[in-house]
Amino acid sequence: MSQHPDPAPANESLAEDEENTRIPLKIEDWLTVIVMGLLSLITFANVLVRYFTDQSFAWTEEFSVFLMIVLSLVAGSASVARNRQIRIEYFADSGSPGRQRALARFGALMVFVLFALIAVLSARVVWDDYRFGETSPGIGVPQWWYTIWLPVMSVAISGRALGLFIRRGRKP
Repeated sequence: MSQHPDPAPANESLAEDEENTRIPLKIEDWLTVIVMGLLSLITFANVLVRYFTDQSFAWTEEFSVFLMIVLSLVAGSASVARNRQIRIEYFADSGSPGRQRALARFGALMVFVLFALIAVLSARVVWDDYRFGETSPGIGVPQWWYTIWLPVMSVAISGRALGLFIRRGRKP
């Protein structure tokens, strides 16, 4: 009779990823798929155009950088919602369950405060971009079209952190 490793640890981590949240985690998953697809299409189209015409689309670099920033913010939101943000696991996962819960709540609260502050400050940047008519350096579209997403995604990350803080308070 052969012995197989217990699949519980792998299933346990999957179950932890899919915590019950009021706002479905699939939102971040689908946004990631959409942004990655757009990045792939834009890059592929630019490669084809450069190969056949020795020219390139001027807007692709600017738009690709914007999409990569959006992608990192969406991934940040997903990592906070799934409690996978960066931490020192030696401290976070050691000690009594009460200590672990307190550290998890403290971490979630600090993420909430940080991204709420980023949302407020970046909203001021968006307002300045709009008010002064700033345009993007590559293709000359209004700069606020790009910068508006930082406060929006910061609010989303703050909401996910607040939800994590509440969920960690309810766990025994």
